[in-house]
Amino acid sequence: MSIVCKFGGSSLASSEQFYKVKDIIESNPDRRYIIPSAPGKTKKGDQKVTDLLILLYNMTVHHLSTSEVMAMIRARYREIIDGIGIEFDLDRELDKILADISGDRVRKAYVLSRGEYLNGKILAAYLGFDFIDAADVIAFDGDGQWDAETSYKALEAMASEHEYAVIPGFYGATPSGKIVTFSRGGSDLSGSIVARGVNAELYENWTDVSGLLAVDPGIVEHPKKIRHITYQELRELSYSGAKVMHDEAMFPVIEKNIPVVIRNTNAKDDEGSCIMADAPHDEDDGDITGIACRKDFDVINIEKLRMNRDLGFHRKVLSVLEANDIYLEHMPSSIDSISLVIASKYLKNKTDQLIAELQTFTSADRITVDHNITLITVVGRTMKNKIGMSARIFTALANASINIRVIIQGASEMNIIVGVADSEADRAIRAIYEATC
Repeated sequence: MSIVCKFGGSSLASSEQFYKVKDIIESNPDRRYIIPSAPGKTKKGDQKVTDLLILLYNMTVHHLSTSEVMAMIRARYREIIDGIGIEFDLDRELDKILADISGDRVRKAYVLSRGEYLNGKILAAYLGFDFIDAADVIAFDGDGQWDAETSYKALEAMASEHEYAVIPGFYGATPSGKIVTFSRGGSDLSGSIVARGVNAELYENWTDVSGLLAVDPGIVEHPKKIRHITYQELRELSYSGAKVMHDEAMFPVIEKNIPVVIRNTNAKDDEGSCIMADAPHDEDDGDITGIACRKDFDVINIEKLRMNRDLGFHRKVLSVLEANDIYLEHMPSSIDSISLVIASKYLKNKTDQLIAELQTFTSADRITVDHNITLITVVGRTMKNKIGMSARIFTALANASINIRVIIQGASEMNIIVGVADSEADRAIRAIYEATC
């Protein structure tokens, strides 16, 4: 059996955390392939190493002195190296990075990737594992798009030659050797890709919480932990704003039906949360799996009598959005109206122009805009079999004197989405949680 383990930035932020990680890995010889993030914060007010690298890049581009920021980066890694007691030529590694970025063409992705790269080399030396540069096994094409087929072949070949290895997360490389990074949080995706590539039986994602929570603890005190969750439910929650995993990280493991477990580096014996294709349902799990939200949406309401008889009406609407490079989130409708739910960031300085174009192309009777809307997503694989679930949600909001501006339900009946004013979002989430969990 082989297990792939990804350790987040908080899990590898200091020498003390490195001790915990080594203990976890050595407690099970099946933990063969380790995906490290760059060191995260050690305390409140501290800087993540990736943030320091962003600063290093910006200072380099503007031809400013980098000595202070390099000293901060050096100090973070020096504490780890000295604390775990290994021989590692940090100065040589940092001097190489400085030399690589001293030219006129500084590559941002290269600079940002060095946090994971250095942490990976240090962790490999500490564990006695082979170090595999992600640039050699995570492939991107010439356009900077991740190349799944090439990556999986490289990882399969790597696994046949290396029984135990550390592979940095967050980045890979094109055939020419140019470093490319995933979006922030991409080490989750790296871990998932490696798990799929080496055909692992389990992917463990180690972080600083004992599993997934049903709702943001900053909104609801002491929310329940999610013990079991399906891939699809996690995708819904992640996309809807829950801070769980990188929202693309499920695709590689879904292909091979590899279970994912979220566990706590600081409490290694806690059960954690298990993500799988078909999760069991216990009575203790409650009627819903989780609640998530995203703020800052606008809703454009288009009304036109006999809209359903206007052939091509929806095509005209979507053509206007496409022409303005605007992504549509949802489009609930009735017989004589439709609502366009759009993230506010896409409408900056475009709202008046967009309304004018929609009016011209659709000959609408009336177009109005609702601003500052939060989309609250209630997710649960068993919701469709629970009579009265929608009533409980809507009654809870009514009892809390919260006006619902938008109602949406997915075709899978796995989620119910309600739109409320941004100012009422936290109160709405608490009301829904108390009524359903």
